[in-house]
Amino acid sequence: MTQLVAEYHTITALVEDKPGVLARVASMFGRRGFNISNLSVGPSEAVGLSRMTFVVEGDDWVVEQVMKQLYKLIDVVRVSDISDDSIVVRELALVKVRSSNEARPEIMQIVDIFRASIVDVANDALIIEVTGDEEKIDALLTLLSPFTIKEIMRTGRVAMTRGSAVTGSRKTGADTTDHNAPDAAVVE
Repeated sequence: MTQLVAEYHTITALVEDKPGVLARVASMFGRRGFNISNLSVGPSEAVGLSRMTFVVEGDDWVVEQVMKQLYKLIDVVRVSDISDDSIVVRELALVKVRSSNEARPEIMQIVDIFRASIVDVANDALIIEVTGDEEKIDALLTLLSPFTIKEIMRTGRVAMTRGSAVTGSRKTGADTTDHNAPDAAVVE
């Protein structure tokens, strides 16, 4: 019996930084039955615009539908599937782990190996900050699990195109259609 492997795509959207935009985008995903594995939103380099990074589960058809639906939203300036581009991907996690005096040196050694940081110390717990790709964070969590992880907060994936190109501005593969809105030139 063959097992299907989930296909994940990284999509970025440049949107107007106005109240309700995130709610409209999330509502669109829910209405259409699309699954967002994670979502990160923050200010962009352009005043008045925010950048959203989505990780969407599905095949190429699903990604195409997601992008078409996003373009229908008035507050969306640009949408790009950057999954096949050369990108830098990072995630941030805060991990609260139970820590006795006896276990603390071993936890600190694991933290050092992963180039993570201890950002808070209590009598019975440590909060660890780690950045990296999802596999690195998952590996750290696996090694910390014997010490009892009390809490985890993860940002989700953020991604940026390598080199000097602006994320989402380069067209690759068979898709050479310019999907940028007319006013998108102000951010390039």
